[in-house]
Amino acid sequence: MSRTGLALDGMGSLRRTHACGDITSALEGQEVVLAGWVQRRRDHGGVIFVDLRDRSGDLVQVVFKPEVAAEAHEKAGNLRGEWVILARGRVERRSADTINPKMKTGEVEVNVDELRLLNSATPPPFPIEEETDADEAVRLRHRIHDLRRPPLQRSLATRHTLYQSARRTLTELGFLEIDTPMLARATPEGARDFLVPSRLQPGEFYALPQSPQILKQLLMVAGFDRYFQIARCFRDEDQRADRQLEFSQIDLEMSFVGVEDVLAVLEEVTQRVTRDAVGAELETPFRRISYADAMARYGIDRPDTRIQLELTELTDVFAGSGFKAFRGAVDAGGIVKCLHIADADELSRSEIDRLESFVKKELGGKGLGWIRIKEDGEWQSPIVKFLSEEEKKQIAERTGAVPKSLIFFQADEFERANMILARLRVDLGRRLGRVDGRDWDALLVVDFPLFERDEKGGLTHMHMPFVAPLEEDIPLLDSAPEKVRGSHYDVVVNGVELGSGSLRNHRTDIQRRVLEIMGYDAEQQEHAFGFMLRSLETGAPPHGGFAFGVERWMMVLIDSENMRDVVAFPKTQRGQDLLMEAPSTVTPEQLDELALRVRAPRKSG
Repeated sequence: MSRTGLALDGMGSLRRTHACGDITSALEGQEVVLAGWVQRRRDHGGVIFVDLRDRSGDLVQVVFKPEVAAEAHEKAGNLRGEWVILARGRVERRSADTINPKMKTGEVEVNVDELRLLNSATPPPFPIEEETDADEAVRLRHRIHDLRRPPLQRSLATRHTLYQSARRTLTELGFLEIDTPMLARATPEGARDFLVPSRLQPGEFYALPQSPQILKQLLMVAGFDRYFQIARCFRDEDQRADRQLEFSQIDLEMSFVGVEDVLAVLEEVTQRVTRDAVGAELETPFRRISYADAMARYGIDRPDTRIQLELTELTDVFAGSGFKAFRGAVDAGGIVKCLHIADADELSRSEIDRLESFVKKELGGKGLGWIRIKEDGEWQSPIVKFLSEEEKKQIAERTGAVPKSLIFFQADEFERANMILARLRVDLGRRLGRVDGRDWDALLVVDFPLFERDEKGGLTHMHMPFVAPLEEDIPLLDSAPEKVRGSHYDVVVNGVELGSGSLRNHRTDIQRRVLEIMGYDAEQQEHAFGFMLRSLETGAPPHGGFAFGVERWMMVLIDSENMRDVVAFPKTQRGQDLLMEAPSTVTPEQLDELALRVRAPRKSG
């Protein structure tokens, strides 16, 4: 019996013959068996119409007529949304005035002879349709209903295609798919590890992998030459729209290669997978841009170059300026940079004020300087009175500013100034239509610095500790390590970093020197990386690799800004699974087995 008191049927010997989306005029006159969920039911003067839905995402109209099948018609009168049914009937062409051109199956319907009620259902909290205005927390709490909606069905089907294409492509290129452990050793890779207590070794912990980085390097040392894996990774870090606590990578590693060999594979994999997943053709060879050029022109190392706006640096112009706001930033080691927009009359003064508020409140900026050049050539701005004629001349020459131009300025530390202007470049470029019309923009970003400054002013790795320096820069490790370029490279599509990679240090002496520069003494090296260093000493070949972030790649493919649209069971920004109600407490007995005790968190303040 169902929850409504109605008797439910079994499937018996009846089995589905077609998906809902398969029911077209080509099947007219044939008997079919359909299975799925009731999207909606309509009773028109004794004839009952039901729109049936399955994984295909398409609806098909099934019809119940009392004179054709009285029992089926009687059962159909009880159907409600999301009930699960099995229906056998004959495909018939609709009359001309009832054809629905908006439906793939709209020329036909199925006249039902037999109906089986497989299950009833509680009413869904929101419509199972293409669009919904339901709050995201409601959608995540009722994720089963949400996953029935066509956009998510299509998204996860596309993700499946991405996986299959990547596996097929990498296999054809000679890679072996090899699994690596989920329970491993904690290593300093940037984010917090998820720790797993050991019952057999009380007081000791495994770490869930942030990536298989060390393990795939060890596979190269072990002689497997070409490896790939669709790997689950875990990072205990703050959540946002493009980040989850657990995620997937298409990980690969190659032996006896240089940068060009790896980039050739990355181009082929990116192009073929994108074509297979969504039918898009990426132009090859991918355009290349250095990290320094990307930061100088776009303020970010993953630029969307379809947006036809660029940044201009003016730090040297204001090195001796009388304008204290700009001169002070330069004296403090920061930069002065600007975004020039031609023909910007569309942006009113009130909109400029809103942008300034956005920069301060949302982006953490100190303010937003601006200059508008009026049609008659007059410079209009609260800051113009502080600028010398020579500074105005330099600004105009470097930016190409002309009447009707608008220039936005940032005078701040390097990272924040670039971040703010990069964000304005994208937002305003899209809003004002300053795009070149291309659907796809694929880039390879190369020549990243090997090191960057940490909060204490020391040098640390820019990406991870195992990136090899460019061969020609190795002598600089001893004389000027801050100038050393790494062999790092990124694949960027439409302004989204699909993944990162590099050549690795296969020589122990260079790896130890890199760790020394980052502040690891011999004892610390042995504690954190001893097993890795000893492995390199067994005869490690030159090797390098890459990791595609599956979720970010999927976001680009379906043009979504929310990673939860490409994950079956995502977490909230607080790291909670609202459907499964995780994380949750465990019993005292379980804690005792692990020799653990839970302490109440300390109150702040």
